[in-house]
This record gives sequence, C-alpha cells and structure tokens, in this order.
Amino acid sequence: MSSTLSPDPTYADLHQRFADVFARIADTAVAREQQRELAFEPVKWLREARFGALRVPVAQGGLGATLPQLFRLLIQLAEADSNLPQIFRAHFGFVEGRLSSRDPASQDYWLSKVADGQLWGAAMAERSSTTGNSVALSPVSAGSATAGWQLDGEKYYCTGTLYADWIAAVALEGEDFVSVAVPTDAQGVSVVDDWDGFGQRLTGSGTTRFAAVAVPEQHIIRRFKKDEVRAESYLTAFYQLFHLAALAGIANAVLRDATEFVKGRTRAFGFPGHASPKDDPLVQRVIGRLSSLAYSAETQVLAVAGIVQEVYEAEQGGYAEEHHYTEAEVRTFQVQQIILGQVLEATTLLFEVGGASATSETRRFDRHWRNARTLASHNPAIYRERVLGNYYLNGVTPDAAWLAQQAADTTGARDEASAV
Repeated sequence: MSSTLSPDPTYADLHQRFADVFARIADTAVAREQQRELAFEPVKWLREARFGALRVPVAQGGLGATLPQLFRLLIQLAEADSNLPQIFRAHFGFVEGRLSSRDPASQDYWLSKVADGQLWGAAMAERSSTTGNSVALSPVSAGSATAGWQLDGEKYYCTGTLYADWIAAVALEGEDFVSVAVPTDAQGVSVVDDWDGFGQRLTGSGTTRFAAVAVPEQHIIRRFKKDEVRAESYLTAFYQLFHLAALAGIANAVLRDATEFVKGRTRAFGFPGHASPKDDPLVQRVIGRLSSLAYSAETQVLAVAGIVQEVYEAEQGGYAEEHHYTEAEVRTFQVQQIILGQVLEATTLLFEVGGASATSETRRFDRHWRNARTLASHNPAIYRERVLGNYYLNGVTPDAAWLAQQAADTTGARDEASAV
C-alpha cells in the first residue's frame, strides 16, 4: 500500500492531523456525559483521521508513530474525553501484538485491515465466581475432516467492542488456549452495553456473547498450552501505560477546567460584592498545585513510553534480553504507584477553587474523579507494589513472580481436584 507520509513523522506532524478532532471531542464531552450518549461520533471522527493506524508502519499504509508519540497523543485525547483512549486500548494492543510477533504473514494480513481503518475491541475477561475461561472453540466436522471452527460462550469487560469491527477474543480449544479474531457483525455475535461502572461510562465495557460463531482457520491468531511458559513481552507495560496516559490526560483536563472556572468568577467565599478569585493567593496556590500534578503525571508517562520504545526497538532488532522487559515492567509499576495518587488528588482539589457552584451538573466536574477512580481500579496497584518490593529485596523479576504464582495456582488446583 503506497503512502506519501514520511517514514519518520514528527510529533508536530501527527499533532496537526488530530488537533481539530481532539478539540471537537472536548467541545462535546460534557454533553455526552450528561446524557450518557455513547461515543460513536467521536470514534467515527478519529477513524476518519486514521487514529487507529498510528502505530502501523508507513511502509504498510499506516502513520508510523513511535510509542512516545502515541502516548503523548493519548494524553491529549484523554484531556478531551478520557473515555476515548480506553475505547482504543484493545485496538492498539492488538496492533502492538502483531508488531511484536515479527510474523510477516500475520502482519501483512492484519495490519492492512488496520491501515484501512478497521478497529478492534477485546473479549478476554469473564464475570464469574473464579478466574477462568469458559468460552470454547470447537471443531466443526464435515465427514472425517474439520470444516472450520465454532466459538461459543460469554465475556465481560469487553472494552471498545461496541465501537469495533473486530473482536480479539481468547478461548479454550480442549485444554489449550487460543486467540481468535471475530468480526463484530458475524452471525451469532451479540454485543451488549451493560457496563454499570460509575466512571468511564461510555467505554462500552459490557458483555459479548458468542453463539455458534463460525471462525475460519485464518482468523486463529495463536495457540498455546495452559501451562506453557509465557513469552517475555513489553505488552503488560504497554497496556498499563494506556491507563496511566488516560489518567495524565484527566489531570490536564482538571487544570484546564479549574483555570477556566476561576477566570470567569466574580465572587469568592467570605467576600461581599464583587471579588477576583484569580487574584486570591489561596486560589493561586491550588491552581499551582494542580499544574504541578498534571505536569508530573504526563512527564512520568512519557518517560516510561521512551523506555518501552527502547524495548520495542530491541525486539525488532533481535537483541532484546530479559533486562529489557524487566526494565519496562518495573518502571511502569513504579510510576503507577505515584500517578494514581497524584491524579486522584487533582480531581478532588479541583473543587477547592469553586465552592458549591463547582458541583453544578452543567459542568460535570465530578466526571474527572469518577473516571480517574475507575481507571485507578483497573490498575492492580497494591499487587504491583508488592512485586516491586520483592524485586528490590530478593531480585525476583515481575515476570518470574507471575510464573511462580501461576505454578502455585496450578499446583493448588491439582491438589484440590485430587482431594475430591
């Protein structure tokens, strides 16, 4: 697929492409929140601007963005509306997985669809009493031969799928795991908007059901054993950094809204008649604190994005080693511990500049805290803090800790089964 884009686009080039779209999204964000209007229009605007093709190399029809460029744009998008980066998280994860695989055939097949504007959602997690996978991929027989495959089951927390063309799903084939891609309009697929979280309400993170959905062999992306040692990857860091970028964008939005709110006010608590809150030293102090929190959060995200970019380049160059992946995960988990608290502080501190009028439904400033709290709950921070401590005290890498936990869970399950 030919392209006239530079193989190494600058951030300024990419920002110019999306600035007007981001502004339009920001202008309509409060109305969507007030009416719980799903973000189909903003997703359409981003699709038309080819936002989903950011990471696809220019030679393959994409925009060729680096990871720091992607995350800088995601922070700006989250400042406009923090639902949008999360809607695109599974999509960019799918793309990054194809890039990381270094499988030319898979890349040619799937990345061409991404370059054409097609979007991915995810169907990975399930809502049940135990962690597991009940969705099944079964062979369809035609006489003595296999004529294809059939997908059955139900997933929840399917973020972005409501807006997508494809679903990246994980299922069981017998005792083995399998990753598949399924069109959202395939017969037997139903996507339900039943996400009931108090924040990130427009992300479409609800239920997806598969009822005898036909899956051709070409749409089976990967097979792997249940007890297969997972390949080292930077994707854990990548996925967590997505949420942190959204949080950094929320901090920027809080600073924007607080500043605009104060500049427009002509009265202050405890002062009769007209007053100038923007000249109040205490208000100035709050705004100064908000600016510092926003700057800190964004700086941390971009610093780690640079580290993840180095790991990506090492992978593509064939010289990636364990320390590359460890560095990416450790740094992501470290900034996670700090950013979550900083942004939640900012979303509460916002209300110190406005009194009761800041709680008006016309402004929906509460969305910043609700969305930040919901995103923070998607980041298992207390578990990651323990992983960091184990790493620094005992030299156990995050990957090794995960493998040890998996082995312990498997042994526990076997012991439980043998006791029955």
